[in-house]
Amino acid sequence: MNKTLRLVDANLNRSREGLRVCEDIARFILNDKKLTRSFKILRHRIGALTKRLNKENAILLKSRNVKKDIGRKTGFREGKRKNIPDIFCANAERAKESLRVLEEIAKLLNKRTSESFKKIRFRVYELEKKSRIKLESLRHN
Repeated sequence: MNKTLRLVDANLNRSREGLRVCEDIARFILNDKKLTRSFKILRHRIGALTKRLNKENAILLKSRNVKKDIGRKTGFREGKRKNIPDIFCANAERAKESLRVLEEIAKLLNKRTSESFKKIRFRVYELEKKSRIKLESLRHN
């Protein structure tokens, strides 16, 4: 179970981090109050789901093992981002992919939680579309 908890911990962090970048782009670049609030709400929902999965005292944190993470030094694409839309898209993808992992793994832990991750993932799809349209219009102005 410890390896599963490591996977859950990593993807909870990844999803919140990706949404935080999207939220800040919506806030500071797009200056869009509604999109900013929507990303923030989703990030906080993931935080609440983290508490649901983390019933025992910091069990997810205890499962974390950054030093032995064989994938931590990958990230060759991160240096290839050219602009804000690239950064936004990369982080939206990061959030969606990690939410999909959480949705699947949560099926083993708590089916209700799995459905919650699925709902959040589909909401991110909607917010991504709205945000990308606005970002593209900024690029052309």
